[in-house]
Amino acid sequence: MINSNQNTPIIYAQDGLLKGENWIVKEELLIGRDPNCDITISDRQVSRIHAKIELKKDKQLCVVDLDSKNGTYVNGDRLDSPRLLEDGDVIKIALIQELVFISSDATMPLDLNISKEEPKSQKLFVDKKARRVWMGEKELIPPLSVSQYKLLTLLYHSNNEVINRESIVQEVWGEEEAVGVSEQALDALVRRLRTRLKKIDPTHEYIETIRGVGFLFKNDFFSS
Repeated sequence: MINSNQNTPIIYAQDGLLKGENWIVKEELLIGRDPNCDITISDRQVSRIHAKIELKKDKQLCVVDLDSKNGTYVNGDRLDSPRLLEDGDVIKIALIQELVFISSDATMPLDLNISKEEPKSQKLFVDKKARRVWMGEKELIPPLSVSQYKLLTLLYHSNNEVINRESIVQEVWGEEEAVGVSEQALDALVRRLRTRLKKIDPTHEYIETIRGVGFLFKNDFFSS
């Protein structure tokens, strides 16, 4: 179960030996094979002291590879220098342990006892009151980052209409920050959301790219 403390960022083990575990980042987390590490991964592919995640003075989270043999990766890129983390970034330790960064303001469920009223026909359902996302009988855990959740809800309620890039940027980042958001930043956000959805349902492409325009959400249906 994910720690419900929302005042500090969380690292969640999305896959691998530690799947389902989570750690609050107050100052620093050491990651490695050594049992004295904050996150201990008992596998020979992991260096004794492999990497660290630290909270900077500006409250940003940073991951650093500590000269490990098999590397530390963020969103598929091997680190050769410290890397600031963004909501939903996926960290892989030696490609065997997958961790995900959940910011302190991520869309954690408001009430774990809220019941789900799910349409029987569509697989993906967004419960806006509880801020929870379901795919069939499976809840999307860990919860989406704020930006991923905003993107999903915008597309989800679009009723099969194409949403242009400008509208998405303004909705997700807000009018003040929208000016400085690049197409690459939006594409990266869409890619991370697609990856999260495919973890639960790899059989369907929920987000379709309409080249030169924007994106279209295509909810899947249960077969009768």
